[in-house]
Amino acid sequence: MGAHDMTLSRRDALKAAGALVVGVCLPVGGLKAQAPKGPPPITPNAFIRIGADDMVTILSKHIEFGQGPYTGLATIAAEELDADWSKVRVESAPADAKIYANLMLGAQLTGGSSAIANSFDQMRQAGAMARAMLVQAAATAWKVPASEIAVSKGVISHGKSKRSAGFGTFAEAASKLPMPKQVAYKDASAYTLIGKDKPGVRVDSADKSTGRAKFTIDMTAPGMLTVLVARSPRFGGAVRSFDASEAMKVKGVVAVKQISTGVAVYAKGMWPAIKGRKALRIEWDDSKAETRGSEEMIAAYLEQTRQPGTVHGQKGDAAKALAAGGEVIEAEYVFPYLAHAPMEPLDGFMIFDGTTAKARFGSQGQTIDQGAIAQVLGIPMDKVEIDTLLAGGSFGRRATPNGHLAAELAEVAKAMPVGTPVKLVWTREDDIHGGYYRPLFVHRLKGAVKDGKITAWSNTMMGQSFMIGSSFEAFAVRNGVDAIMSEGSSKLLYDIADFRCDAHVAKSPVTTLWWRSVGHTHTGYAVECFVDQLLVAAGQDPVAGRLAMMGGNPRAAGALKAVAELAGWKGPKVGNGRARGVAVVESFSSYVAQIAEVSMGENGEPKVHKVWAAVDCGVAVNPDIIRAQLEGGIGFALGHALYAEVPLEAGRPAVSNFNDYRSLRINEMPEIEVVIVQSKEAPTGIGEPGVPPLAPAVANAMAALGHKRPARLPMVRA
Repeated sequence: MGAHDMTLSRRDALKAAGALVVGVCLPVGGLKAQAPKGPPPITPNAFIRIGADDMVTILSKHIEFGQGPYTGLATIAAEELDADWSKVRVESAPADAKIYANLMLGAQLTGGSSAIANSFDQMRQAGAMARAMLVQAAATAWKVPASEIAVSKGVISHGKSKRSAGFGTFAEAASKLPMPKQVAYKDASAYTLIGKDKPGVRVDSADKSTGRAKFTIDMTAPGMLTVLVARSPRFGGAVRSFDASEAMKVKGVVAVKQISTGVAVYAKGMWPAIKGRKALRIEWDDSKAETRGSEEMIAAYLEQTRQPGTVHGQKGDAAKALAAGGEVIEAEYVFPYLAHAPMEPLDGFMIFDGTTAKARFGSQGQTIDQGAIAQVLGIPMDKVEIDTLLAGGSFGRRATPNGHLAAELAEVAKAMPVGTPVKLVWTREDDIHGGYYRPLFVHRLKGAVKDGKITAWSNTMMGQSFMIGSSFEAFAVRNGVDAIMSEGSSKLLYDIADFRCDAHVAKSPVTTLWWRSVGHTHTGYAVECFVDQLLVAAGQDPVAGRLAMMGGNPRAAGALKAVAELAGWKGPKVGNGRARGVAVVESFSSYVAQIAEVSMGENGEPKVHKVWAAVDCGVAVNPDIIRAQLEGGIGFALGHALYAEVPLEAGRPAVSNFNDYRSLRINEMPEIEVVIVQSKEAPTGIGEPGVPPLAPAVANAMAALGHKRPARLPMVRA
C-alpha cells in the first residue's frame, strides 16, 4: 500500500501477499487451486495500492469485458476506505489463484455473474483494513488517539489540532503496520457510494471513449507475427494432409506449421495472414466429424423425448396426476445452436523465452489458461504470467473448461524460435464457425389443468452437456446428472404438487459452452411460455396466476409485483393492436420479472415497443450498472430470440458473420424501464439474469394477440 511498493513489479509486490481462498476447488487440467485449512486474513496490498500522489489503485481479480466489475469492486473498496472517487483507478490483478481465486469457484475465474457476489465482503474487508492502517499511521505521526481521527473523501483529519493530510502522506508508514485482526464495516445507512447512482461514471469509460483503452487486438511488438489457423470446416474433423506452397508465396507470410487444431499461418500482419491461409490446400479427415444437419438432430432429439430420461427434479407423481383427469396440454420447444459473437473475437499475445511464458489477452479464466499454457509448453504454472487485458465482450465465450484459446496460443508460440512474439487471432468467421455454441436443445412438456388450477407438470428435454467429460465434471455433475442442463426447470418457482423434470444427454462432436445465462437461456423460455399457456387454460390472469403459486418464493413474487406495478398491469390486452406478456426467472440467485408490450408488423414479425423490468439482486452496489446490464441483456436476448441461429448443414455451420448471424439493430431496441427492488440480501448476479425472461414475455404477448407462441426459436425464420 505504501509508496515504496510502486518501485516493485506488481507480480513481485503481490507474490508475498496473503491469500484468501475458500469454497469448492475446481479441477483444472488435473490441477487445483488449493484451499488452505483456514483462510488467513486479507492483505490489503493484494487488492489496494496507494501512492504518494494520493491515487488509489484497486487490483481487480475479475476481467472487465463490459459488465462493470472494475467499477463495482472499486466502489466497494472505496466505500470502506472513504476514498476520493476522482482518485480511484483500477488495474487487472496478476494471474495467481492463491490470492485471487473466485471464492465461489476456487479458481481465478470470472463467470456465473459472480464477480460482485463473491468479492463483496472481501473488498469491504480490504478497504476497511486499509483505512484502519492509514488512521493508525496518522495517529502515531500526530501523537493523538486513533479514535479522534476522521476520514472523508481521501482526506485524513484530526479536528482538535486541525491537521489533515491525503492518503499518500501516510501510505508508506501504514504499509509497515501489522494488519488489524478485526475491522468494523460501515452501516448501510452511512454509505456514500454503494447503492448510489454516484460515482455515476465507470472507471473504464474515459479510456474506452477516447481510445486509450488497450485490447488484445491492439497488441503489437517488434518482430511480432500475426497467426491465423485453418481449422476443419466440420466439428471433429482433422488434417489429413496439406500443401503450403502457394501460401508461402504470399508476401509477408513467413511460416506455415501444423498444430493440433489445424494449420497455422504466420505472417507480418493480418492481411498477409488472411491471404496466406486462403491459399492453403488442405485435405480433411471427417471420419470422426459431425455430418448431421440441425434438422436431423432436432428430429432425433424430439423423438427421444417421447421417452422419459434421467430424473433431474421430481415432486409427487406427475404421471398419476396427468392421468387423473382435467385438461391435458402438451407443448414442444426447439432451441438452436447460438454463437456468442462478441465484438472482439478471440485473440491472444505471447512471448515464450524457453522457460517463462508471458501472455497478454482477455483471460476470463486465468487459472484454467495458466494450466493449459503450462501443459503445452511443459513448464510449471508459476512460470506462466498472464496480463489480463480489457476484452470486447464475451457472453461466456472466453471461459472454456479446456482453455482452448490459451492452449492454441501456446502451441503457435512453441512452434516458432524461442522469443518470437506471436499474436493469435480468430476472425469473427472463425469464431462463428468454430463452435463452442449454446447447445441445441428441445423440450417436451405436458401439463394438466383442473378446476381452474395447474395440477400436474412434466418436462423432458434433450441437448448436449458441456460439463460431462470436461475438467468441471466433478464440480457440476452428480450421479450422471448435469444440473446446468436443466437449471430453471428442474425446480420451479411455482407450487405444483405433482412435478417431474428429466433429461437425455445428446452426443455430438459439435463443441458447446455456457452462453449468457447458461441453462436458463432455454429453460426460462420453456417454463414461462408453458406456465402462461396453462394459466390461460385455467382462466387465470398471467400475473395473478403466477403470484398465487409463488408462496415458496417471496423474492420472485416481489419482483413480479414490482414489475406489474411499474407497468400498470391491468391484463395482457392493451388495445391499439398491442398486448403485453410477462415472465419471471430466477438465475444466478437474482430474480428478474419482465413485461413486454408487443404488436405484430405487416411482415409478420413481432415488434417490441417497451419492456418493463424489475430485479432483486440483493444489495445494489452500482444501480446505474445494474440498469445498464438489464438493458443490455434485454437487447441481447431480443436480437437472439428474433433472429439468431447457427444452423448446421451436413455438419457445417451455414452462417459466417453479422450479415447472416442477425443481431438486433439500434432502431429495433425497445424503450426500457427498470426498477431495482430494495433488498438487504447479499449481492447476487446481474450480468446474465436480464436475458432469460425477455423471449417468453414476448412470446406470451404474441399469444395474447391471438398468435401462437413460437415453438421454435428464432421467432423470425428465413
